[in-house]
Amino acid sequence: MTSNLLIRNAEILLPDGNLFLGDLSIKDGKIAEIGTQLQDDSAQIIDATGLTLLPGVIDPQVHFREPGLEYKEDLFTASCACAKGGVTSFLEMPNTRPLTTTQERLDEKLHLASQKCLVNYGFFMGATAENLDDLRNANPACGIKIFMGSNHGALLVSTEEEIEPIFAKGSRLIAVHAEDQARIVERKKQFQDITEPAIHSEIQDETAALNATKLAVKLSNKYQRRLHILHLSTGIEAEYLREHKSPWISTEVTPQHLLLNTDDYERIGTLAQMNPPLRSKENNEILWKALLDGVIDCIATDHAPHTLEEKAKSYPHSPSGMPGVETSLLLMLTEHKKGRCTLAQVVKWMCTNPAKLYNIPNKGEIKVGYDADVILVDLKNYKPVLKENLATKCGWSPFEGWSLTGWPVYTIVLGNIALEKGKLNTEVRGKALTFGSN
Repeated sequence: MTSNLLIRNAEILLPDGNLFLGDLSIKDGKIAEIGTQLQDDSAQIIDATGLTLLPGVIDPQVHFREPGLEYKEDLFTASCACAKGGVTSFLEMPNTRPLTTTQERLDEKLHLASQKCLVNYGFFMGATAENLDDLRNANPACGIKIFMGSNHGALLVSTEEEIEPIFAKGSRLIAVHAEDQARIVERKKQFQDITEPAIHSEIQDETAALNATKLAVKLSNKYQRRLHILHLSTGIEAEYLREHKSPWISTEVTPQHLLLNTDDYERIGTLAQMNPPLRSKENNEILWKALLDGVIDCIATDHAPHTLEEKAKSYPHSPSGMPGVETSLLLMLTEHKKGRCTLAQVVKWMCTNPAKLYNIPNKGEIKVGYDADVILVDLKNYKPVLKENLATKCGWSPFEGWSLTGWPVYTIVLGNIALEKGKLNTEVRGKALTFGSN
C-alpha cells in the first residue's frame, strides 16, 4: 500500500463535465491537487497516457450473501468483483442469514466487511413489522429496506397497515422493492402450470410494480418521508413518477432493465430471471428516456448472485437474481461510446448522484479534498465478457460474450491501488461509509 500517488497524463473528467488532460496528486488517501506537470518526489508514479480518470462507482444496491449464503458469494469475492468493475463503494441489502434487522447484526456485518472488503461499504437495515426502534436508531446505516414483494420471508412487509408505521416515524431514507405481493400471489395461481421462464414477467407484471410504487409514493408524500424506489422496471412507473415525484423521492434503474428484455429468456433462459422481472423492449426505451431527462436519478446493479446449479433448476424452482458489479460501468460506458449518453451523464448516474442521494461525504466527484476513490479506464479498446475472467464467486454473467469498452486498468480505493492492469491487490481494505442526514 502507498499513501502518495501521482497520476500523470490522464484524461480527467472534472465535476463540470469537461475533460482535462493533466495530472492528479493523491496524498494520505485524498485528492491533493489537479494540474499539469505536477511534482512529488515521494509519490509512486502512474503513467495514465491514453486512459480516462473517473470517480469510483458507488453501487447503491447489492446483495453480497454474507453471512449465511457464502456458497453463492461473500464479501471478499464480491469486493474483488467490485474492484475489477471500477466500483469503489457499495451499499448492501439486509436479506442475509441472519437478517440485518438489529444493531447487533449490523455491527457483525461491519466487522466482517472491515476484515474482507477491498472497497468501501455500507449496509441497509431490513424492515419487519416489529423492529421500528432498530430501524430508527441503528448506526451507521445508509437506509431502511422494505420488501413490499416479491416474497422475502420475515422481511416481507406488504400491506399498507404494516408499511405506514415505518413511514410515519423517523427520518431515515426508506428504499423499497416495489411489487404488489397480493397480486403476485394471485397471478402465481393463474399461471401455476406454466414452466417457461418467460412467464415470470407475466406473473410479476407491470401492474404489480405500479401498484406498489403508487403506495410508496402516497405514504412518502403523506409524511414527507425520504423515499428511494429501487430498480425501476416499467415505463408506466416512470411516467407515473414524472407526474408525482416529490423533491424527497428518488429512483434508480439497473443496466439489466435498460439493456435486457423479455426476448432474452429465449437466449439465456433462467439466467434472465430477476425481481422485478425483465420487461419488453418498449419498456427499455421509456426507462432510457426517463434516465436521460432526470426522472430516474441513478444506476444500481442489484447484484444478486446464485450458482449455475441453482439457476439450472426449472421454473419456478429457479431463483431470481443475477450478478452485475463487474459489468455495470462497462455496459454504460459502451452505451456512451454508441452515442446514447455522455461520459458526464454516466458519472452523474453512477458516482455523483448515489453519493448525493445517500449523503455520503467526499465521494462521487474528482475534487481536491475528496477521498481518492478513482479509476483509470480504457475507452479505446473493447474486450468480451468471459466467465473465466470474472471474480464473482457465482462465475457467470447474463452479458457473457458482449464486447464492452471502459475496462478499468487501475482501481484506487482511498489512495491504495486495489487493481493494477488486471491484477488485484487483495491486501487493500476499504472503510465503512458514513451517511449524513437523509
